[in-house]
Amino acid sequence: MSISLHALAVEAPKARLAALRAILAKAEAHCAARKIAPEALLGMRLFPDMFTLTRQVQLASDFAKGPAARLAGVEVPAMPDVETGFADLAARIARTQAFLDTISPAALDGAEGREIVFKAGGGERRMQGEAYLVHYAAPNFYFHLVTAYDLLRHGGVEIGKRDFLGVV
Repeated sequence: MSISLHALAVEAPKARLAALRAILAKAEAHCAARKIAPEALLGMRLFPDMFTLTRQVQLASDFAKGPAARLAGVEVPAMPDVETGFADLAARIARTQAFLDTISPAALDGAEGREIVFKAGGGERRMQGEAYLVHYAAPNFYFHLVTAYDLLRHGGVEIGKRDFLGVV
């Protein structure tokens, strides 16, 4: 049995984004219960040269919607990075999930061999669909997802592996 591109590029990111929304809700409740300004968590970084929590969530969204769109051969939906609070981030995740719902399994038929053209590192890159998803897009999605989780855990939000996996 083989795994489908749809499962990897649409279903898995959609499920992980649902878990991220739940984690962000816990973070918002954590701030309210402890009288912590939400900006304290939203602006956290693991190190000064790394992105903030807000940017990590935006990038997780980007690496969920962008690869699915490119593999399906449709335009990547524009989502300006304007989120300033937990509700804004939850809404962005919901928009990303809604977009992923529009990508059918049939839309990805043959995408493993399709040339994917994308911008990265200040230049244009080209990869075959399967290599793009497995070696570039999915690792980036999970990197930003895990970093967001780690920032919240470091910020004292009571979350664990079950929250990350979405099986709470």
